[in-house]
Amino acid sequence: MGSFVELNDTLQITTEQGFPEKILNLERHRKKPVLLKEVKDIVFKFWGKAGARHYHTAPTRVFLVHNIGGKWLYWGKIVMLEQTITWDGKEHKTSGKYRVIQLYSPEYQEQITRNESPEGKSWF
Repeated sequence: MGSFVELNDTLQITTEQGFPEKILNLERHRKKPVLLKEVKDIVFKFWGKAGARHYHTAPTRVFLVHNIGGKWLYWGKIVMLEQTITWDGKEHKTSGKYRVIQLYSPEYQEQITRNESPEGKSWF
């Protein structure tokens, strides 16, 4: 008997899983880009990520992606501060805390989203 643990370099979460959509909002970002100095000291939380996942630990970067209806929107890079894997009797769930270390400009955000999203998953 064994266990399955997934190693991820990308934290891809929905608003319901804790993506900070009020702060990292695409429409506002395109009008007036969110700057790193506005978010660098905030510790963000996520929860309910299906499966037992391990994200690269600090100081190694993890990509931050907003999952919007199954489409991916890249925002930048984070460092993972804390990770917790729980078992509810049926399945594992992963939660954690992170800090943003880089935000992409709107232009680069569109380029990386188009180029790095899985086939058919790009927001653009």
